[in-house]
Amino acid sequence: MPVIIDGAAGLRALANSPIGATPYEEMTLDRIRAFADATGDHQWIHVDVERIAKESPFGAPIAHGYLTLSLVAGRFFDLLELRGFGMVINYGTNKVRFPTPLKAGQRFRLAIQLGEVTEVKGGVLEAIFLASVEVEGEPKPALAAECVYRFLPPAA
Repeated sequence: MPVIIDGAAGLRALANSPIGATPYEEMTLDRIRAFADATGDHQWIHVDVERIAKESPFGAPIAHGYLTLSLVAGRFFDLLELRGFGMVINYGTNKVRFPTPLKAGQRFRLAIQLGEVTEVKGGVLEAIFLASVEVEGEPKPALAAECVYRFLPPAA
């Protein structure tokens, strides 16, 4: 069940708090190949199963780093229900790291924590979400990122 954040006061009240995690789902080779096709990044470590079996230290195709990062936007609203805002904008990232590869066949989930919430101007709030793409059974995440969102007030 998503965490409900109701307006600016609700967002501020949850600052520096864990939000939760999505259920685990599998990273598939089809998803990796679709991302390769969408971006033009067909580096062999992602898509060449035969070469991976012979040469890769990972032993399986690995998801692109930017595919792993894109999972944040895709799963963000599975964890949050936002009310009382005119608009919510993905403003970017401050820091992104890929500590461990996410391999085809592994299960992953998104976990987020709300960090700092500050007012930017005119009632616009900026919130830092600490996002982690956790890999089932792995001690390190596939992604650790500071994702920045801007929350605009409702139109008057």
